[in-house]
Amino acid sequence: MTSTKNPLSSAAWPAGATLLCLALCVQMAAAQTRPERNAFLSADIYGVTHINPAKQNSIPYKINLRVKKVDLDALTPVWGGPVNNSTYASARPGFFWSVATDRVALIDARGGQWKKVADIDLPGATRRSRDALQRIVKFKYSDMPSAEAHLKGILGPAPGAVLPAGIYALVSHQDYVYANAGTIVSAIGLVDRNDASKGLEVKARFDTASIIPPTSVFGETPRVGLVGMNMTYDGHIVIGALNGVAVVDPSLKHGQFVQFEDDNQMSTNSLAVDAAGGIYVATGSKKPRLPGVMHKLVWKDGRLSRDPKLGAWTAQYDGGDWPPAIKAGTGTGSTPTLMGFGDDEDKLVLITDGANRMKLIAFWRDQIPADARQVPGALSPRIADQKLVSAGISEQRPWLQSEQTIIVSGYGAFVVNNLIEEGHPDRIIDVMTVGPVHSPPSGVEKIVWNERENRFFSAWARGDVVSVSMVPVMSSGANAVFVSGYSKAEGWEVTGLDWSTGRTVSRTIFGQNNKGNGAYAILQFLENGDMLFNSVIGPYRIPMR
Repeated sequence: MTSTKNPLSSAAWPAGATLLCLALCVQMAAAQTRPERNAFLSADIYGVTHINPAKQNSIPYKINLRVKKVDLDALTPVWGGPVNNSTYASARPGFFWSVATDRVALIDARGGQWKKVADIDLPGATRRSRDALQRIVKFKYSDMPSAEAHLKGILGPAPGAVLPAGIYALVSHQDYVYANAGTIVSAIGLVDRNDASKGLEVKARFDTASIIPPTSVFGETPRVGLVGMNMTYDGHIVIGALNGVAVVDPSLKHGQFVQFEDDNQMSTNSLAVDAAGGIYVATGSKKPRLPGVMHKLVWKDGRLSRDPKLGAWTAQYDGGDWPPAIKAGTGTGSTPTLMGFGDDEDKLVLITDGANRMKLIAFWRDQIPADARQVPGALSPRIADQKLVSAGISEQRPWLQSEQTIIVSGYGAFVVNNLIEEGHPDRIIDVMTVGPVHSPPSGVEKIVWNERENRFFSAWARGDVVSVSMVPVMSSGANAVFVSGYSKAEGWEVTGLDWSTGRTVSRTIFGQNNKGNGAYAILQFLENGDMLFNSVIGPYRIPMR
């Protein structure tokens, strides 16, 4: 939610906003915007979770910036849930794949449509009825006890157990969807590529328990936990686990696994991949206030390795406490994001660290440059810079942390604060009540990398902007970044902020309707500028013209 002043006026600046010279920001953001195309994915944009293999969450589409109220009851989603993390591009032009925590659906989006062609249960998950999904959003969330009882009555004694099924996925150039539930990774596609009416089928399955050893977080019964997915540039499936990384061939017949060296480290987010075979994954300590570790593994000549001779490395970063809401783990809440490609001078990988009031950290991806400076307080010489995030909020706040991927475009990075001081340990109960029951978190900031000085600078911050749990998206075509927020006055909304200045330039207001809760999902837009909103009950297409 933005300032109560006219949100599109030049005077709508909160007191905590900060600006640098715009010319300097433009100069520092001159990096190549997007990574190399992975020809084994269905598309350059939306072929994998977080939009591309570098996990940048930025797109080039032009979007109509305006104030618009949307009645989601008047629109029809492609049903699924209760989390619909991302909608993926099909290899068939004009079609999309919806991957939810309970099913996979093929969508016809041609000519402005948003129509389900076919769907199939995600193997290992439990399909929720349309009535059950409706009951999740029709309820008035006013206090924690009634909300907990309501959600447990629909989803069972542990609503959060639906995660991480269907959260991380990808679509291959053969138009196969790869997604997991439990330990099973499945490839799903059309029964007949020439006749979509024949429906979908499971093409192959791989039980990751065959190569990934079980582990525990708090001393509970050990289990295999999957937390991420990506694709190498030769078409292999990269699978992140709590305790390491696996690579499986696209036919899902053979795989190999590399375990993290320290059993006290665990990963809670997905992983980034570069065109040279680098695989980037961050772990946090199972014990509070101990360092996390940024890892680069290497996939080369059919072998997954952590051998430094092949370019692999590890680097420690600051950790913190286990947070009270939204975010899980003592380390970073963000999937590693790559910055700098092609002829760009600096090649970096970015995360937010695990300190209770987080820092933005950049690591050198490849060889550490000769002119790299020693960063004060950094735990590793591989850290190119680390900058305390202010997000325009009080320095007295004990928590400033993000559960979201850093949004990167050029040499600009955008981070949000997702933390409040109280919440529910079950992540589904938590995500349905932050906002309506608990006051939502606020604070966002854009930070830019200066390649001449090898350091970060703050471009602007907005302490009044709310980002609850959805992953933001940046559009270079609109020169805006979009967040999903909530306010008691106007309910759920998607707010657009000018990428150069931070000024509010767009608002899409859903009101108090819980269908406007994206529940950990990713904000998306279609090529024609329509919003693709991944609601808690399924993705909507929202005309923005």
